[in-house]
Amino acid sequence: MKKTFFIAITMMVSFSMLTIAANDKKKKIATPAAAPERTVLANSNDTLSYAAGMSQTNGLIPYLTSQLKVDTAYMADFIAGFKEAMNKTEDPSYNAHAAGIEIAKMLKERLFPGIENELKGSPESLVREKFVEGFVAALKKDTSIYNQQTSASYFEARMKANHEAKQERLYGANREAGKKFLAENAKKEGVVTTPSGLQYKILTKGTGPIPTASQEVKVKYEGKLLDGTVFDSSYKRSDPITKFRCNQVIKGWTEALTMMPVGSTWELYIPYELAYGDADQGKIKPYSMLIFKVELIGIEGLEAEKPAEPVKAAPAKAAPKKVAKKK
Repeated sequence: MKKTFFIAITMMVSFSMLTIAANDKKKKIATPAAAPERTVLANSNDTLSYAAGMSQTNGLIPYLTSQLKVDTAYMADFIAGFKEAMNKTEDPSYNAHAAGIEIAKMLKERLFPGIENELKGSPESLVREKFVEGFVAALKKDTSIYNQQTSASYFEARMKANHEAKQERLYGANREAGKKFLAENAKKEGVVTTPSGLQYKILTKGTGPIPTASQEVKVKYEGKLLDGTVFDSSYKRSDPITKFRCNQVIKGWTEALTMMPVGSTWELYIPYELAYGDADQGKIKPYSMLIFKVELIGIEGLEAEKPAEPVKAAPAKAAPKKVAKKK
């Protein structure tokens, strides 16, 4: 059976020195061509082993070039690193050194760029040299500036502050527009404002039961942004009725649904705090106030009570006939 290169990948990860030369060397060193070593296969074990080794390179070159970014012009360096790693697998010093290189690769290729991306567009940014100094200080147990806990607290606080500053710069206008709309809307006839800030207007007054937060309801709805853009509508679907539990939706919906009698149609005006907050939901940008038309069709599993059928009276028994006795 032809084996893939996955076995070889596992081996390569363990011996991370495979990519040292290709990733770290900046200048190609011309190496005189050496005569190829002559391989002698003295017995069947040698032959099997040789074939096994060669078969495990299936897919190796594409993996080196596409995933590890190895320039095949440096194949001699790759081979040297490979042989060194294979011969030093039991050396603790070498293994520690190789692990350091592997962790550095992970930080350079994934962790550091990930944090940089989060900070993009915010007031602060990462300095790679200081990032490395802090990383190494923790490994050395150097607490002259921070310890593990204080550094984590500071980092978390600054990331949050930078995120908020970025959101404010990009989407602060959404929040202010929503606040202005709600302040004016609260003065309109028929609009009710709850203590949470939710506003609603009853379009059709239902007379059915009111669902609890844990009950599943059946609704039809349409959602709009402040500028009138419809971002979602069940009316446009082949089946316009949607089912969900009242406590599985945004806070504004949960509050409204647990006040609505079945058969009601309300218009909801939901401040961003009771909607998606500062999260970006595609068409719904951070700090967006939302407007919904909601029809509460029914409560799943709750059927209208049927009037009790009248109990039929048992038929009256005929009085027994008296038999005239013969005299």
